[in-house]
Amino acid sequence: MSRLDIERFGGFASYGSPGSHLRSRGQVDSADLSPADQKQLEQLFAHPPSSGHTPDAFQYRLTRHGSSGPQTIEVAEQHVPMAIRNAVKDELL
Repeated sequence: MSRLDIERFGGFASYGSPGSHLRSRGQVDSADLSPADQKQLEQLFAHPPSSGHTPDAFQYRLTRHGSSGPQTIEVAEQHVPMAIRNAVKDELL
């Protein structure tokens, strides 16, 4: 894995949903993550937790780009390493 595209959506005001005026996204190179974060990320993609949606909680759409093409998962915020959460920036549309 090399590049990871990150999108944050949901939450109290449904940020990032259709009709929202705020988009939250980011990008990180997996080589820049700590070994512990890399391991947690690999485990997320190997065994994504059930997407039991918690009201008013953020969800993350993670897309990794590797030699076998892009792979996308959606997970609740509590499963996402802090370094990946911190890579997300909000922008007004």
